Amino acid sequence: MEKEKHLHNKQTDACCSHDHGHHHEDGDEHDHDHGDASSFKTYLPAIFSLALLIVAIAFDYFKVDFFTNYIRIAWYIVAYIPVSYPVIKEAVQTILSGEVFTEFLLMALATIGALALGEYPEAVAVMLFYTVGELFQGAAVAGAKKNIKALLDVRPDTANVFRNEKFESVKPETVAIGETIQLKAGEKAPLDGELISDSSSFNTAALTGESTPKTFRKGETVLAGMLNLDQVITLKVTKKFADSALSRILEMVQSATSRKAKTELFIRKFAKIYTPIVFFLALALVVLPYFIVSDYQFQTWLYRALVFLVISCPCALVISIPLGYFGGIGAASANGILFKGSNFLDVITQINTVVLDKTGTLTHGVFKVSAIKAEIDEAKFMTLLASIESQSTHPIAKAIVAHHGDKKLLKVNDVKEISGHGLTAEIENQKIVAGNTKLFKKFKLKYPADVDEEVETIVLLAVDDTYAGYVTITDELKSDAKQAIQELHKNGVSQIVMLSGDKDSITQKIAATLGIDVAHGDLLPEDKVARLEELKKDKTRVVAFVGDGINDAPVLALSDLGMAMGAMGSDVAIESADVVIQNDQPSRIVTAIKIGKATKSVVYQNITLAFVVKAVVLILGAGGLATMWEAVFADVGVAFLAILNAIRIQKMKF
Repeated sequence: MEKEKHLHNKQTDACCSHDHGHHHEDGDEHDHDHGDASSFKTYLPAIFSLALLIVAIAFDYFKVDFFTNYIRIAWYIVAYIPVSYPVIKEAVQTILSGEVFTEFLLMALATIGALALGEYPEAVAVMLFYTVGELFQGAAVAGAKKNIKALLDVRPDTANVFRNEKFESVKPETVAIGETIQLKAGEKAPLDGELISDSSSFNTAALTGESTPKTFRKGETVLAGMLNLDQVITLKVTKKFADSALSRILEMVQSATSRKAKTELFIRKFAKIYTPIVFFLALALVVLPYFIVSDYQFQTWLYRALVFLVISCPCALVISIPLGYFGGIGAASANGILFKGSNFLDVITQINTVVLDKTGTLTHGVFKVSAIKAEIDEAKFMTLLASIESQSTHPIAKAIVAHHGDKKLLKVNDVKEISGHGLTAEIENQKIVAGNTKLFKKFKLKYPADVDEEVETIVLLAVDDTYAGYVTITDELKSDAKQAIQELHKNGVSQIVMLSGDKDSITQKIAATLGIDVAHGDLLPEDKVARLEELKKDKTRVVAFVGDGINDAPVLALSDLGMAMGAMGSDVAIESADVVIQNDQPSRIVTAIKIGKATKSVVYQNITLAFVVKAVVLILGAGGLATMWEAVFADVGVAFLAILNAIRIQKMKF
């Protein structure tokens, strides 16, 4: 299954603003936003036309004496102009740009033809309801964008930075890495930074969808958009404004609509073929009866053709379907799940195999030294081990250094890191080797046989090729890990596989505890790739890989759907994954699948509704059994229903 893996065609307007002018995207998409949906001025032309139409119909009904001939015609034309001008202008612009057969041309021809036939109320009503439909669509799109636009609101416009012996309010873009910024209680962090103060609680809902406060301590990283709850604190800026995790997430979400789902792309291509076909059918409806019908009347068949044109307008499809996908992206954002495009909402509904990383995905990835088994002096053992591990960024290495605390480390020379194995170095003219049993076997170093019976993760140390002992490292399962596995099985996932670089004994133990179908441990990064490629040889499998996004980039890229777990601060995750789950909850994988299925269901409901109603009314229109009023329902009415159905996604609980 082909997927794009990088962000292209960033469309800020498409996601987070209302573009009110005429434009085309890739030459085949029209702008349906006619003004700011929240502005009263936007509705004035429709209100004015509606008032004139109601009065005119009343005058016609009560046969008011003066309301005849030129006064009546002029009145209806004045009512027609405010709502028709934007549509006719759009039709002219699309023709000039090379696109002749659009819904704008259909509506313009149908209503101008109705005016020519003297069907003045119908002409005004059709254009009025079409305009009201467009306004309603604009309001619906604005509502669907609300959750995504809310992300923009979490980024403060100013930062209090320490300069010239005082805190100054400046634009976040001007703050450099290393500068100190101040946050008062109730203020949001404008940039990513390391906490200088002892501790504070933060609301991280803007990034994770979770409103439960989280406590950060001195030295931990606070991300832009997090709300400080407790007290006045200071942060040391670690990333520029444009490089912050929030900025990258916003960029990703703003680009999401540039990746269209297959259904959406099909409908757009279909509309381009469908519209001219219907136009020529309408033309045939005027011309062909002349040669077939004995009592042919031009006006009768022209009216039927005009009704046919109004019914055929593809608005219900070309608006409600993208809106359905947009609603899905918005609903996911509200749950702390970021889809890089509507195409991935489609892919996630087809997933039948889920491959999970262990550390950071099913476990917290917060390692602790639980036991020390040293053959030499324990203090000397830990000093040597912590010194060499200080040269690595691996979570286990960090756990060992943290356990050693503030005690002095030794100078380390000639460090070499062997991926998936460990480290070698020289400390105080001694050769030091630290890593797993695979590393010891690689260098043919001897260690006690009972070490292999240890179930937990261990790190061994050798000094001058002599075994010196090991430490035991433990990790903790996430509270919702078991529930997530159960729910995945209930939601159409036939096989769940766990791949881990950790010891196979630990991997199998966790798999049995959680109810995972297949598990493989002792894997190097390239082994994970090989296992995934093996799974994908079965063409019936649609595979999602879920990892922490730090060291799983190759597997994320190889899978049909890559999901990065708990990766709101990881640049690699945002680049490599198709879906980013911003908190640490595996259960959100299931939430993402449910949102994808709900979106697909709504989209297919809209397609069925539009085609069935239009087909019925088109047949009635061709036979002269449907008037302009039925045509309005077939177009605008169906669009209303489809849009209402699409925005349901925003209200669903997942």
